[in-house]
Amino acid sequence: MRTLSRFGALSAVAAAALLCAPVAAHATAPGDNGTVKIHDAKTGDELRRNEPHVCTFYLDAFGFDGVQQVDWHIEAWAPTAHTKGETVKTGALTLDAEGHGRTENLSLPDGHYKLFWNFDGEKGSAKHKVFWTDCGATQGGGTTPAPSASAPSPSASAPASEAPAPSASSSPSAQGGGSGDLAETGNGAPVGLLAGLAAALVAGGGYLVARRRRA
Repeated sequence: MRTLSRFGALSAVAAAALLCAPVAAHATAPGDNGTVKIHDAKTGDELRRNEPHVCTFYLDAFGFDGVQQVDWHIEAWAPTAHTKGETVKTGALTLDAEGHGRTENLSLPDGHYKLFWNFDGEKGSAKHKVFWTDCGATQGGGTTPAPSASAPSPSASAPASEAPAPSASSSPSAQGGGSGDLAETGNGAPVGLLAGLAAALVAGGGYLVARRRRA
């Protein structure tokens, strides 16, 4: 009877040890419970939102196991990559006790890229993010400059008083437009000459009549 009691006690202890062992192993072993984000260089590392369109940027990790070792690399990606999968940047870092860490600020030529984030104890595939770099847009590239104030338009630079006068070819008087006033002006010189001749003839006739009476 005493032997059976001892056997039962040993069985209970062994069963408890077997049940606790997986829990303890899970608590200490690294896992895949973290996430990594792309952040603009001007964004604080407390933000947990991904920013897939950046110029200068950094990689920001959250929620991993404490003091976890990370290796990462970035590959050129379609549609802008000359060779898809070409590694363009690599790095490594150790996360802090809370599983958080960030890289230094990074930069790449404008284009489309994919981040691969590998870490100790990962059980699945690497964490990854796709993103675009476009420094031309963020720095105001390709904008059209405003017109200079020192170069006014032709219509603004010419005052109204200096507007060109109509040409002689378009004036009514040069085209001989047939109005009554123009006809009278053109015949003024012959009419005056005839009136003068008529007055001279009348005066000459009167003189001859007077002389003849005296005779």
